[in-house]
Amino acid sequence: MTKQNEISTSLYELLNGLNLEDKQHEAMMLLTVTEDQWPHTAMVSVGEVVALDTKRLRLALWPGTITAGNIVRSGQATLVAIHDGVAHYVRLRLSRLPELPLARHPRERFTAKVVAVREDTAKYADINSGVTITLKDPVDVLNRWRETILELQE
Repeated sequence: MTKQNEISTSLYELLNGLNLEDKQHEAMMLLTVTEDQWPHTAMVSVGEVVALDTKRLRLALWPGTITAGNIVRSGQATLVAIHDGVAHYVRLRLSRLPELPLARHPRERFTAKVVAVREDTAKYADINSGVTITLKDPVDVLNRWRETILELQE
């Protein structure tokens, strides 16, 4: 188990916005806290999170969601990713990015600073996978993800 304020090279490579076809089955959990202090969990994909470097991420969330509202209110979230046999718990401090008036896929966009990372493994077991998904229309979704990643990098 490790703690630091930047994501590992392995997690960065998962979230770098490249080779989305190879990563299309990967999903992660984004944890926030509701107004009445209950944990709220949402799934996000590699098409909605991009690592600018190992200390800065950007997120694109559907507008009007509980998750986006929780982030606007609290400025905090935890990203949970299972990757390369490691559970990554990434605490984020977030702020809203300006709206892109010409965005092809309007989203609530956030910039995130990595505040703390905990990497977890078990001596007695291997972590084989986390959340995996199968896209119903891979061509359409991958194109949308590419466009969303480009808009997040602006």
